[in-house]
Amino acid sequence: MQLKLTRRGAEPAPPCGWCVRTTVALLLAGVPAAAGVLPEDSVDVLYHRYQGGGITVQGPSILVQKRIGDHFAVNANYYQDYISSASIDVLLSASPYKEERTQKSAGAQYLHGKTTYSAGFINSVEPDYKANTAYYSISQDMFGDLTTVSLSYSRGWDQIFRDIKVNGVIVNDPTFHQRADHRVYGVSLSQILTRNLIGTLNYQFSTDQGYLASPYREIRYVDPNNPVGYTLAPQVYPNTRTMDAASVSLKYYLHYRAALTGKYRFFTDSWGIVAHTLQIDYVQPVMRHWTLDGNVRYYRQGAASFYSDIFPYADYSNYMARDRELAAFHSITLGAEATYGFSIPHVSWIQKSTATLSIDRMMIHYLDYRDALYSKYDPGVIKAGAEPLYSLNATIIQAYVSLWY
Repeated sequence: MQLKLTRRGAEPAPPCGWCVRTTVALLLAGVPAAAGVLPEDSVDVLYHRYQGGGITVQGPSILVQKRIGDHFAVNANYYQDYISSASIDVLLSASPYKEERTQKSAGAQYLHGKTTYSAGFINSVEPDYKANTAYYSISQDMFGDLTTVSLSYSRGWDQIFRDIKVNGVIVNDPTFHQRADHRVYGVSLSQILTRNLIGTLNYQFSTDQGYLASPYREIRYVDPNNPVGYTLAPQVYPNTRTMDAASVSLKYYLHYRAALTGKYRFFTDSWGIVAHTLQIDYVQPVMRHWTLDGNVRYYRQGAASFYSDIFPYADYSNYMARDRELAAFHSITLGAEATYGFSIPHVSWIQKSTATLSIDRMMIHYLDYRDALYSKYDPGVIKAGAEPLYSLNATIIQAYVSLWY
């Protein structure tokens, strides 16, 4: 099992807690296919870079996995982000910033017969966000190993701070300290349908409670007395959120060693967001050492019920948000990946090694989120609420080496 940490998704620079929950999903996603088989001894060293929308996120990651006997395996991961941001949200109400995020995780798997038990813990720290997450899963092979059923659960505890500048030094605001808890329940069914076709069904139910907003982003409301036509105010979010996500995927192995995968995912939550994801992936081995992968992903979501690009007046409703993550938008992501398998001369303890480079191009078009910088920098010429709709293009690059020993 290999773990590739990635920031695929709508939000270019998500909060730390979002990254941790994404990591949990990635760790548990490999469980159904790996049920009844422990991961091989391996080391993965990765460099990732995201750039788009005024945000750059880059850093290294290393994952080590080791079997202990025939029934037990452990893994450890170190992941680091260096973030610099001058995004549209930052430029509207704050100043560009730089920060660092460090994530550490450890996990274990126990194989008993055809049942695999997995558990682990993730700790993620950045200057204004601290997250701890524990996860557990159990997978069972049955019906002659044609069917795998998996159950998973994770629990997260986040602490949210707000950075301010005091005498030229960035520190945590002593008046602001919030908490949030997260629970995720999942069930998965993987079925070998024919000798060339595998189907997978997944369902996930999540609950969030606590402070769920961003302490930096603000709403705007119409203000005729302000030269720019609006005034900024803090966002007000509900303190609870429930989410349902269901997905189905089919992987078909072609006779010339290639594989074609199709996936559809449906998402809805108690905030009124409804989202659809459609993804197609094609993998083709080339010659002896190369494997090429191409994929396209389409995502579309509606806005949250309490979202608005600009509110008609202050205190318009009990809950108000202008976070891009809650806006209506659609995105297309095009990805390409190349893996080269090679041997290392005179190093007998390395059984196999590969080098991989992947590039994704993400294009996001917002349907109800406008570029408020136009009215901010050119007041009176472009009316607030009539600015052009915002679009975001981003490039995600990952390069990593995998060694099996």
